[in-house]
Amino acid sequence: MQRTLLLAKIHSCTLTAANLNYVGSISIDQTLLDAAGMLPYEQVQVVNVANGERLITYAIAAPANSGAIELNGAAARLGMPGDRLIVMTYAQFTPEELKTYCPTVVLVTERNRLFEVRRYDDLLAKV
Repeated sequence: MQRTLLLAKIHSCTLTAANLNYVGSISIDQTLLDAAGMLPYEQVQVVNVANGERLITYAIAAPANSGAIELNGAAARLGMPGDRLIVMTYAQFTPEELKTYCPTVVLVTERNRLFEVRRYDDLLAKV
């Protein structure tokens, strides 16, 4: 049996643009994708902290170090620039893989610059 758990998240990033005329998805700064281990075209869940909206879409790489986090296409209706988002990806694990598993958490500055990459267990230990 496999179980689906959080693989990685980019926590509390700031939406920089909402482009209704773009063909779908969410554009994410390549530096942040790399830090989280997320791939272009990978399925992501996006949670808008400002309004509670949740959506599933796929990631598109924005230029590295641009700070870009942009909702595109129909998803652009679910957020406004300045909204705080959490972008998450999930993976399926076997019971054996779960023994050493721990999600990655990418923390960013107010301008979506990479601040820190943590393991989830390390993050919870500081709470």
